[in-house]
Amino acid sequence: MTATPSISPVSNEAMMTTLSVLLLSQDAVARHSSLATELRSLTAEEFGALLALAHRNHVVVRAMEVYCEIMVAAQDELRAEWAATAIAEERSRIDQATSFLRIICDAFEEEKLDLTVIKSLDHWPDFGSDIDLYSNASSEDICSLMERRFGAQLDSRSWGDRLASKWNFLIPGLPESVEVHAGRLGQTGEQLVLASNLPGRARVLEFDGQTFRVASVSDRLMISTLQRMYRHFYFRLCDVIDSAMLVESGAIDYDDLKSSAEAAGIWEGVATYLVLVSDYVQRFRGTGLALPAVVKEAARFDGTVMHFGGGFLRVPILPQSVRLYRSQFAGLLRRRELESSARLGLLPALATAAAIGYKITGSDKGIW
Repeated sequence: MTATPSISPVSNEAMMTTLSVLLLSQDAVARHSSLATELRSLTAEEFGALLALAHRNHVVVRAMEVYCEIMVAAQDELRAEWAATAIAEERSRIDQATSFLRIICDAFEEEKLDLTVIKSLDHWPDFGSDIDLYSNASSEDICSLMERRFGAQLDSRSWGDRLASKWNFLIPGLPESVEVHAGRLGQTGEQLVLASNLPGRARVLEFDGQTFRVASVSDRLMISTLQRMYRHFYFRLCDVIDSAMLVESGAIDYDDLKSSAEAAGIWEGVATYLVLVSDYVQRFRGTGLALPAVVKEAARFDGTVMHFGGGFLRVPILPQSVRLYRSQFAGLLRRRELESSARLGLLPALATAAAIGYKITGSDKGIW
């Protein structure tokens, strides 16, 4: 069978476009009727590639639910079954992960150690590829609890992990690793104020009948910004969808977001992050998000610089992201946060080492 030009087995970019249309169009099934013919042309191999991309972007449940609806409407039982099977398998993984997450949260509470879930539940009904947590407890107490209560083994730590005060645990019976940030946030652990305030600002939300303490809306957006604009320099599709939903729900207190992000030295990065999300949404809806003027004015570049690469939506490091880094570094120096400044000052050397390591060995493991 010959694939259509817009959905090619060798073009992950075309498949990212397909996923974006499925997830970002306003009226999911009705607006996708024109896609039915193309989607029905997918071979098993091509569907597998589409599903793999959905996994990398943490949108499996949401994307496959829409795909399944379209196939049911088109009376394509085979492809509807493919999607239904993918959903069932992913939900089984998520159920197991959230069950472990609940037990871990209970253990911290029983030992009177604070714990906040970050990132992992932001994609609900999808779930991240690992379990991300934050605690103000000491690393000694965290490691002791994880070993005693769960028989967890400490995974190898990179230079970046050590700077960021981040610990990765492997628990028997849990495929996902458990990543705990202890007392610091940011690529080099430079974010002390944001980190220390996070537990007190956390919210209790329900997910599939279970309640968890998760980061406040403002903190959630700042953590996403740190991860995407100051560390990885790429977006997953889930970042766009999750953040767009926050904007559209009216859940964002922009005054709180601005003051908190300014205190962390990343307001320009947060504003740019939201503009990039809005511009990507506009590609598939014709209109962007209703962002306030204060956000648009603070943004340092827009979505025209984003491009697809390696399964993600890439943000250029030079010169755009470097300017954001310099702004954050200058802000720390102005506030005389010398330790945080020193930590952040190591980032260029760390990034260079990672780039060299990747070029030589094909991996930056042990550095990032």
